[in-house]
Amino acid sequence: MSTAEGVRVRDPGRRDKILQAAAELVARRGYHAVSLADIGAAAGIVGSGVYRHFTSKSAILVALLDQVMHRLLDNAARIVGSGQDDALVLEALVADQVAFAVNDRYLVRLYQREVHTLPESDRRRLRRLQRHYVEEWVHVLGGLRPELTDGEARAIVHAAIGAIHSVASYDSGLPPHQQPALLGSVAHACLRAPAPSEPAADRRGPA
Repeated sequence: MSTAEGVRVRDPGRRDKILQAAAELVARRGYHAVSLADIGAAAGIVGSGVYRHFTSKSAILVALLDQVMHRLLDNAARIVGSGQDDALVLEALVADQVAFAVNDRYLVRLYQREVHTLPESDRRRLRRLQRHYVEEWVHVLGGLRPELTDGEARAIVHAAIGAIHSVASYDSGLPPHQQPALLGSVAHACLRAPAPSEPAADRRGPA
């Protein structure tokens, strides 16, 4: 873009346009079928414009996955900090993860299939963000099921999130509107946490 004096300055929204275009193309065609030129054209950027923001398609992938992890972390922090009962907080964490997996399943697939192709420093950073996210769940589950060790709670949380993410691996044939409730019930079965409607005195975990 240009100022009134004719001096060119970088459009601060162009990077986001590139990421949005990349996300939409990957969702429709798959990561490996999309080129940088395709992404630039979809974002309305010609020539070397994309390279002013991203040096490679891999760099766009890193930015997309970073964006996803920070969105999940921000949502988890908001939910955990809401001051609600632990059972309601856990229900909200499950619901947020289900919504992400159902609505943005291509990003789940992208992470699962491509994270190993990234430079080690990026993989380690993304894994660290993932651990922070899991720990939010572990802390809440520990409050509901104090009989669990940290290792047990962590394994259970991974199982619950993995069950939710299974929607990205196959086509169940179920209508989209049925999937959230089913995935939520499976995740809660993994967690075996008390339902939010149960009296507080009964929230002591399984016998």
